[in-house]
Amino acid sequence: MRHKRVIFLVQAAAIGAIYVVMTLLFAPFGFGEIQVRLAEALTILPYYTPAAIPGLFIGCLIGNIMGGAILPDIIFGSLATLLAACGSYLLKGRKYLVPLPPILANTVIVPFLLFYGYGINLPIPLMMLTVGIGEFLSCGILGSFLLAALTKYKSLNLFH
Repeated sequence: MRHKRVIFLVQAAAIGAIYVVMTLLFAPFGFGEIQVRLAEALTILPYYTPAAIPGLFIGCLIGNIMGGAILPDIIFGSLATLLAACGSYLLKGRKYLVPLPPILANTVIVPFLLFYGYGINLPIPLMMLTVGIGEFLSCGILGSFLLAALTKYKSLNLFH
């Protein structure tokens, strides 16, 4: 049993670390009213392991802090990723719907953070469109490629 907890913690930490690195590496694209946060492609990982849920949440939290986000974004942006990861986990039996929760969670939550937190004076529906397109690119397309690639290597037992 202890072995499983160690694997869980290592997977969560690795996923969180990768999320942080990707967020910071591609920061110019991952923040603002038009954003494509490539790290969000990792939100498909709950399909393979529940350890991805805390890993993604902590990774997003740290990535937002280190990326210079304001406190409401640090809190609610990270909670959006947590909600998305939980939704992806719940859709575990429906592989091709796994990218949908992160697309929806961020499309709905992030524009309000941009408008009320950052004072970006654009219509919220317009920002929902721009954030939604970015999420579709990162989660829907890149996340689906990642999902397909990891499925090909499922026999390696990368996730227990």
